[in-house]
Amino acid sequence: MKIIHIDTNHPLMIEQLNKAGFENDEAYTLSKEQIQEIIGTYDGLIIRSRFQIDRSFLEAAANLKFIGRVGAGLENIDCDFARSRGIELIAAPEGNRTAVAEHAMGMLLSLMNRLNLVDKEVRNGIWLREENRGMELEGKTVGIIGYGYMGKAFAKRLKGFDCKVLFYDIKENIGDENAQQVSLEILQQEADIVSLHTPQTPETYHLINNEFIRGFKKPFWFINTARGKSVNTAHLTDALRDGTIKGAALDVLEYEKSSFENMFESQELTEPFQYLLKAENVLLSPHIAGWTHESKEKLAQIIVNKILEKF
Repeated sequence: MKIIHIDTNHPLMIEQLNKAGFENDEAYTLSKEQIQEIIGTYDGLIIRSRFQIDRSFLEAAANLKFIGRVGAGLENIDCDFARSRGIELIAAPEGNRTAVAEHAMGMLLSLMNRLNLVDKEVRNGIWLREENRGMELEGKTVGIIGYGYMGKAFAKRLKGFDCKVLFYDIKENIGDENAQQVSLEILQQEADIVSLHTPQTPETYHLINNEFIRGFKKPFWFINTARGKSVNTAHLTDALRDGTIKGAALDVLEYEKSSFENMFESQELTEPFQYLLKAENVLLSPHIAGWTHESKEKLAQIIVNKILEKF
């Protein structure tokens, strides 16, 4: 079987697939149009996020048997059309769940203890103690939206903090020893902290909006290490301004390109985005929650294992 790789990944992937007898071609510099011209000769495709695998591309992939997406989600692939053509879709959400959970944990602790701000202050000769009192996780209620691999991994990390962990998910009866499943209404009544762990789907687009935010009984801290387009940024900034949301830790942003490239290039910054960049109660990172040295290896290994198991 012939596999074309259009994003670089951990070298173990090609090494192990070569050893297993697959023919591997690396096309990291070819454009989508160039790859589309030759994709019909390949049985497998390995991608991260370089471009969209749309219907026209798939129509050209006459012999394609699988697509391996080295990451958690499949939003850059026309999944319905791919499946209609008998193409196996392979992702690796198990591979970066630890990285995402630890990053979310780190962002939350930093935000609640103002660590990003006080570090800058001390470096500039400012020594303010009373003004920088933090908040403890102990005794708080954390509400998780989405209880798949990422949500479960985050709940596991919260276990030692003596806080109450609730979650809401569209799937029923998936609670475990780390979190209690509740309705969205109960989560909104009780949560002091909300962490989003949902995939990008039409149903989750702008899931976090005015109606959702105003449904909470108490002001809350908000974390998003999932997908940026699940949050209406204008509504989020309105809630930050009026205190409905105490602070936000955002690893992903609504304005990201689909390939996760530098969003600052050739783009006018919207007013809500400019607010986030200046707000002291907002912590930002560049979509790196699942981007550790360890997860790079884990993701590649999981994709290889699944390919070898099926093909």
